[in-house]
Amino acid sequence: MRTRTLLLGLLLGLTALLLPALPATAADNGTWGVFPTPAAGAAMTDRAYFFHQGEAGTTISDSATIVNSSDKELTFQIFATDAVNTPVGGGFALLPVETKPKDLGTWVALPPETRATVTVPPKGRKDFPFSVKVPADATPGDHVGGIVALNTAVEGIQQEGKVQVGVKRQVGARLYFRVPGPVTPGLSVEDVKVSRAAPLLPWVKDARAKITYSLVNRGNVVVEPKVKVSAEGLFGRRVLDRPARELRLVLLPGQRIELTEDWADAPQSDWVDVDITASASAYPGLSSSSATEFLAVPWPALGVLLVLAGAAIAARVLRRRRHASSEQPEPATDLAEAC
Repeated sequence: MRTRTLLLGLLLGLTALLLPALPATAADNGTWGVFPTPAAGAAMTDRAYFFHQGEAGTTISDSATIVNSSDKELTFQIFATDAVNTPVGGGFALLPVETKPKDLGTWVALPPETRATVTVPPKGRKDFPFSVKVPADATPGDHVGGIVALNTAVEGIQQEGKVQVGVKRQVGARLYFRVPGPVTPGLSVEDVKVSRAAPLLPWVKDARAKITYSLVNRGNVVVEPKVKVSAEGLFGRRVLDRPARELRLVLLPGQRIELTEDWADAPQSDWVDVDITASASAYPGLSSSSATEFLAVPWPALGVLLVLAGAAIAARVLRRRRHASSEQPEPATDLAEAC
């Protein structure tokens, strides 16, 4: 039986150097949690995640805490890794233990006692220090990862074809690290597409459409995108107008995500231009737009009309031919007299 680690998708709050707009909570799945170690004598911490800044070549120290809220002893594998956005939807995720980190996860040094496993008693906690050594060639900007606790117990079995897959769960506390230097925010809207589902008979019920597009962070800092969606029909008629709204996700540097917009009452007969505009409140000058167009035609109904029109024309031609045939005179017959 193979064992697979499930990624824990977590929504990001804000960038490393911004105060969160909403209260942040520690990474906790209800059974165990990982978060920055609280101050001495405190039961909890006012830090939901790790936020640090350091020049290239420096070392930063901190401590993480695992809390076991269950009634049984739990054993964890502790590791540091990189963060990514999930390709579809843009959720925050930490790489599984099988995937080697390439960025911030490689900067973190954990204590020797965590290199095997760490056991936490029921209703107990375990604190462990760690350090972040910034490489001398570290690029300026935001680097995002996490400190992860992977439960070594298999919590379920999934069937994938003929193979049974053991499922383990992991929880990670997010670690934001900024290397000082030039900040170059970048945001791009790409690959805008529209797919439609129209009723067989137009205007009997609403047509539906789905707008898909990609957001790409081409800068060196995390951004919180806002997206505005609009569409115009023939003669500049506005057929869709959704004001800019926060997506409640953070797009990490170098990441590409695919998002969708459902359009419940899409045009059924029109030539439509669809525009997606993305921006970020933290960077007022940052904006990107991309557009596409589509022809909304009730093809099924049009096809039925064409078939009916073709049948009517064929029937008319046939009637004309029959009428012409019935009016044609009988050919004359010459009879020769017998001599």
